[in-house]
Amino acid sequence: MIKLSAVIITYNEEEHLEKCLSSLVDIADEIIVVDSFSTDRTPEICKSFNVTFIQHAFEGYIEQKNYAVSQAKYNYILSLDGDEALSETLKNSILIVKTNWQHDGYYCNRSNNYCGQWIKHSDWYPDKKLRLFKKESGEWKGINPHDCYTLKKGLNAGKLKGDLLHWIYSDYSDHNQKIERFSTIASEAYFKLGKKSSIWKIIYRPTWAFFKAYFLRLGFLDGLNGWIICVQTYNVTFLKYVKLYRLWKVKQ
Repeated sequence: MIKLSAVIITYNEEEHLEKCLSSLVDIADEIIVVDSFSTDRTPEICKSFNVTFIQHAFEGYIEQKNYAVSQAKYNYILSLDGDEALSETLKNSILIVKTNWQHDGYYCNRSNNYCGQWIKHSDWYPDKKLRLFKKESGEWKGINPHDCYTLKKGLNAGKLKGDLLHWIYSDYSDHNQKIERFSTIASEAYFKLGKKSSIWKIIYRPTWAFFKAYFLRLGFLDGLNGWIICVQTYNVTFLKYVKLYRLWKVKQ
C-alpha cells in the first residue's frame, strides 16, 4: 500500500478545520498544515491532531499550495483546503486507490454547502477537482484566487467515487465580503498578466456568467439560494472587470 501525504493550507479555519482533519485520520500517513499566521483557534485545533504545523507567509493561493506540496514527505499527495472534508464514500474510494494506484492523478466531485444548503446545480456542482496526485506529476496553476492542479502533458487522471465536502459560506454577509476580496485579487492577477477590461467586457461577461449558471446549468433548481448564488456570480465578475478597468486607467 502506498504512503499518502495530506496537505492543507489554512488561515482562520477554526469553523470547519476539525471536520477536515478528522476525515483524514484513517486515510493519510502524514498530515501537513501550512498556515498563514491564523489569529483564531486554527493552531490550537491542529495541535489536537497528529499534524506537522508550518507557518508560512501567504503569497497567493497557487503559491501557497505549491509550497505545501513541496513539504510533503511521501510521493502521493492529497490536497485539501481547511474548509473541506472527505465524505465516507470518497474516503473508501481513496483507500481502494491506495492499494491499487493506476493513474497519475484522480478527480472527484466537490459538493458545496451554502448557508446550510447543499447546492446541486449552477457552477457549483459537480465542481470537479483534481486533489489526489503523484508528487511532481504537475503543479498548481490558474489565476488567483482560482487555483487548479494541472497534470503535465501526456499524464492521465482517473475518477474517484464520492464527494469532497466544502462549507463555502456560512451566511450572506460572508459571501459579500469574499466577493469584494476575491474580485480584487482576480483583477490584480489579470492586471499582472496584461489582461485588459473594456466597457463591453464589463457588460457582457457578468451577464453571460449569470445566464450560464442560472439557466444553462440549472441554478434555478436550487431555489432562493440558487438565485442568490447566480446573482453573486454576476457581481463578482462585474467587480473584477470594473476593478481591472480602473487599474489600467490609473496606470495611464
